Amino acid sequence: MSKTVDARGLSCPQPVLEALNAIAAMSSGTLVVLVDTEASKENVCRAVEAKGWTLDSVSEDRGEYRIAISKG
Repeated sequence: MSKTVDARGLSCPQPVLEALNAIAAMSSGTLVVLVDTEASKENVCRAVEAKGWTLDSVSEDRGEYRIAISKG
């Protein structure tokens, strides 16, 4: 199962909360989180790693970040 959370335009800590809530609700699969600030990218990545989930990739395109996370 794959899901996308579009957290662009949201201020911290909202992108982190949205990402954590979405992946916690998943039994397994991939979550893609879209953010548009460096701080949001760093905070989401840090929170994911702290929870023990897998950070598959982080890419940047014109100031927007795509974070792929796996669970299960």
